[in-house]
Amino acid sequence: MSFLIYTAAILRGVMMSALSRNDYRTLVLSALGGALEFYDFIIFVFFAVVIGQLFFPPDMPDWLRQLQTFGIFAAGYLARPLGGIVMAHFGDLAGRKRMFTLSILLMSLPTLLIGLLPTYAVIGIWAPMLLLLLRIMQGAAIGGEVPGAWVFVSEHVHARHAGFACGVLTAGLTGGILLGSLVATAVHKAYTPAELLTEGWRVPFILGGLFGLLSVWLRQWLQETPVFKEMHARQALADELPLKTVIRAHRPAVIMTMLMTWLLSAAIIVMILMTPILVQKLYAVPAVAALQAGSIATLFLSMGCIVFGALADRFGAGRVMMAGCTMLGATAMLFYRQMAISPQYINELYGLCGFFVGVIGVIPSAAVLAFPPQVRFSGLSFSYNVAYAVFGGLTPVLVSLALPVDPQAPAHYVLLLSTAGVLIGLYLRRREKSCVCG
Repeated sequence: MSFLIYTAAILRGVMMSALSRNDYRTLVLSALGGALEFYDFIIFVFFAVVIGQLFFPPDMPDWLRQLQTFGIFAAGYLARPLGGIVMAHFGDLAGRKRMFTLSILLMSLPTLLIGLLPTYAVIGIWAPMLLLLLRIMQGAAIGGEVPGAWVFVSEHVHARHAGFACGVLTAGLTGGILLGSLVATAVHKAYTPAELLTEGWRVPFILGGLFGLLSVWLRQWLQETPVFKEMHARQALADELPLKTVIRAHRPAVIMTMLMTWLLSAAIIVMILMTPILVQKLYAVPAVAALQAGSIATLFLSMGCIVFGALADRFGAGRVMMAGCTMLGATAMLFYRQMAISPQYINELYGLCGFFVGVIGVIPSAAVLAFPPQVRFSGLSFSYNVAYAVFGGLTPVLVSLALPVDPQAPAHYVLLLSTAGVLIGLYLRRREKSCVCG
């Protein structure tokens, strides 16, 4: 209880500090747009079974249909690096705001079109082909949105508030997962199975597309970041290909950001996306209870992102990363061990674990500040998207392969990455001390 009171006091101090009305407007609009864009990207997985039935031949074996459906879903992740690198290139040379607005437009239009797309029964093989194309466009958009949003909000506020700003933005992104879960639940309750196959599945995509287009309009009220304006005025923009400069001159920052992204992807994929499914299989937790607990964990994750981001501003990213990752590893082990003994406490335990997954809220500001402004967007986008494509794809495979010999494999995997997070925090702490001394 005292911890919650203390963190609430810190958050209140941040809210009462030098953040201007324009800063708050930037944070709100950025977080809202990020939530809607992440909703558009993730809603596909909640309707994968229905999509598989509608976009592939009816005589295709179920396992092959699901394999191809999830293959189309995975194509979005594979497209992230290319889209992110291209958009970051122009973000470093032409402005953050333009790419920040373009990313949500490129996400909203494909989402809306998926909701209007004819099925296999109408246009045959063109249905899955068009679905794949639209999914690739979504992946390219999210590849530019996430790093672009972190750069955008961190450059709008004073450096001493970058952790809080990125934490709020990350809370918005994770809130998109919660929104997708809630909308999917509501749609499944509102429509019968037959209605879901006819028109019901289209509703979340059409809503996501329309609200995304609304966010495009809202983002016109955002201003270009002061950092980019100053670089443009001083003609201090990158004088060569930004990515070339990143790879040649900023390799330590690239490696550190990739390692932090591995931690971020492991925490989200294992503890938030995979765990509700795993507890059903490993501990016979009913599906409704598992999904409800997953929503609770995601809500506490969003809260944790804001809290840990604010704590990083106050105590330094390194120190908070070490403490938060220690608790993440401990609560992940506690959760999986207790599920085998006391699954009735899933809500409380999962909520606690979800809160400490929020330590990922420290990562964005640390990664943003690792690169100089001239190549910041390109450096962050390249490191984050390449690492997420690799580790985001490997994580579920590695955990699934380990499960037959180790029922606690998800917790052990998170514990391993949490240990790496403590070491990263130690490195950040030393870098912070050297900057102060310098």
